[in-house]
Amino acid sequence: MSVHLGFSIPINVFGPGLSIAHRGTVVVNKNVTVGENCRIHACTNIGSNRDDVSAPQIGNNVYIGPGAKIFGDIVIADNIAIGANSVVNKSFYEKGISIAGVPAKKINAKGTDDIIVTATQFVKE
Repeated sequence: MSVHLGFSIPINVFGPGLSIAHRGTVVVNKNVTVGENCRIHACTNIGSNRDDVSAPQIGNNVYIGPGAKIFGDIVIADNIAIGANSVVNKSFYEKGISIAGVPAKKINAKGTDDIIVTATQFVKE
């Protein structure tokens, strides 16, 4: 199935609630960890350093735009939106921000509040 859809995603890298927007190339290193409710788009690569061990640690409710490249021994905090075609090669510890660019930098304080919808938001009280 992954060959047909263009995905190379190891088992147990993503937490529950993963949303893959549409088929296309998505490559993820086996040492990456991603929290809950990640939304990821096509042509995205999340890789390690040359040692193949030091890989990104990505928080909960993170949006990864099309074409984003995320690599190295870095940390991405919760509720961060990563813009299309961004290159993320350093850590971002501030929660709820948007980052973009080559290399990525903070562009605003909006984050993923209006982008990611979780299953718990549909539960009626």
